[in-house]
Amino acid sequence: MNGTILVTGATGTVGSAVLDALRPTGLPVRAATRRVPADRDAATPSPHLPGHAPSPSVRLDLTDPTSWPAAFADVSTMFLVRPPAVGNVRRDLLPAVAAARDAGVRHVVFLSLQGAERNKVAPHHTIEQWLRGSGLDWTFVRPSFFHQNLSTTHAYDVRDLDRIVVPAGDGRTAFVDAVDVAAVAARALADPAAHRGRAWTVTGPRALTYGEVARILSDELGRSIRYERPGVLRYARHASRSLAMSPGMVAVTSAIYTTARLGLAAGLSDDVRTVLGREPIDLTTFAHRERAAWIPTATTHVPSTTTTTTTTTTRSTA
Repeated sequence: MNGTILVTGATGTVGSAVLDALRPTGLPVRAATRRVPADRDAATPSPHLPGHAPSPSVRLDLTDPTSWPAAFADVSTMFLVRPPAVGNVRRDLLPAVAAARDAGVRHVVFLSLQGAERNKVAPHHTIEQWLRGSGLDWTFVRPSFFHQNLSTTHAYDVRDLDRIVVPAGDGRTAFVDAVDVAAVAARALADPAAHRGRAWTVTGPRALTYGEVARILSDELGRSIRYERPGVLRYARHASRSLAMSPGMVAVTSAIYTTARLGLAAGLSDDVRTVLGREPIDLTTFAHRERAAWIPTATTHVPSTTTTTTTTTTRSTA
């Protein structure tokens, strides 16, 4: 399939990793972000995107039709990320995807979530169903819970307070590294015909309790990280007051951790091995790679309000 590959959410955790994974292919790639600096032409490289060679960037606001023509021009394949703030996808996301189809986009690789096909409440389910009937070719990448949650959303608790505070009980979670998720998505973007109509559930190699996660972090950091088991109400207060989450995000994450507590987040797949031909990245490897995120400094830390990378959301500043 000829044409440019458009990567939405290009400054987010997964989108930026997708760009990195695509660069060695030499394929034409365009990075879509909600804001392109005013002093830089939309077709010039974006210097802050990671990797060896920056991709041309373009402004794309899924709710602003004036940004669509330039973003979708000459695009054949699109990596689609639902911005965390977009809840009403029929109103605020799908019209843009329809416009992309009308502009010539033929294949959408959608960052969905594990179990979206059964979870009718999740907006990802709505998007998947729409894509199935849209006339577009599609690939669904359904990740489990990201390792990166620990180094973003929960970094403050681990780094400054030596604790993990989530209402997941003793339930197991199939953690996955965003690098693996992006690598699977990049394979589909680079060879869409080989992935047409496929839904890849991307998980790590093992499902862990948060007690086990705390032990892995303790071993890596050389200090004791404890796992607290709050109820949902206590967690909601903590997430709102200490982690500065919005009410909507508090509700979403509370539901996700409840799913884990009920034993519904532990499913593993072989899809990373099938698509990439290698083992998925384990949490122990991730913890060693990202250990700097949990090393205290003399500076007073304020928890980030722009993280939250879970099975239902991805951190994105795009």
